[in-house]
Amino acid sequence: MIPGPQNAITDVARLRVGHAQDDRLKSGVSVLVSDGPFTASVAVMGGAPGTRETDLLAPDKSVAQIDALVLSGGSAYGLDACSGVVSGLRAQGRGFQVANAIIPLVPGAIIFDLLSGGEQNWVENPYPALGRAAFDAAAPSTPVGTVGAGTGAMTAMMKGGLGTASLVLDSGITVGALVVANPMGSVTTPGDKHFWAAPFEINGEFGGLGPDPAAGLGRGLESRKMTAMVERANTTIAIVACDATLSKAQCQRVAWAAHDGIGRACLPAHCPGDGDLVFAAATGDIPLPSERDLGVIGHAAALCLSRAIARGVYAATPAANDLLPTWSVLNAQA
Repeated sequence: MIPGPQNAITDVARLRVGHAQDDRLKSGVSVLVSDGPFTASVAVMGGAPGTRETDLLAPDKSVAQIDALVLSGGSAYGLDACSGVVSGLRAQGRGFQVANAIIPLVPGAIIFDLLSGGEQNWVENPYPALGRAAFDAAAPSTPVGTVGAGTGAMTAMMKGGLGTASLVLDSGITVGALVVANPMGSVTTPGDKHFWAAPFEINGEFGGLGPDPAAGLGRGLESRKMTAMVERANTTIAIVACDATLSKAQCQRVAWAAHDGIGRACLPAHCPGDGDLVFAAATGDIPLPSERDLGVIGHAAALCLSRAIARGVYAATPAANDLLPTWSVLNAQA
């Protein structure tokens, strides 16, 4: 396995990602789309999820494919970002056809970033417009860090962010991850320097410092975030994708496997106050060689997700009124 040319989810052919953010709001939206419908499912392991239209992704539900996936800030308000994406798809004549009606299918998930230091005195919900702007901005590449849905993200000890990573398997299948890292837990070991995901790093993609040489880690649960905010202001939401031909049931299995990536990069993870969720998408360009390859795809998705979490936090940039410092600022002072 090696990273794709961009080391991004957009290495999966035909996938595009768009972002929009409001720096005064300290929040934003990220959208994943393709040039046509794609198969998807979801796995939720956090105790406090915020979602829209995720029930239709269950393997027993009749809808076979969807049109886009949305990751958003804004807590419950951010779910309306999906409406902006629906409007954009409808304007292009895309969606599920029922007689002469078109219904774009756009599941989404949100993080809580309402206490991230941004202005909250708006009157009209800003998230539908942000969703439409992110959809309109969709491109075959994506930045990382303080962008889109990762704009107001925070981890336990430092600013969070939006990250991505990819792997090309020996079979030729490409797997990628896109994540908004806003967990209750930490992404670095005590001292704020080494990432929990360090064993999976490739080519120094988040600093190249390697694993923490200390032992007995993980027993302390210090959190600058909890001091500055409240316990339930958390969630890591992600999309993993591949270009294999998968059923909804197989996508769901990949989504469950990918959750290992959150557990390896965030400590602790999947807590009662987290809304940890992973969407899995498949574009169907390459036939699945064997059932064994499904397990390899899930493993690769978990590796990509761990790396993407660390990359998003590593690339976060400082902004006015931040409640927590970035990794770069903390380590510049060291």
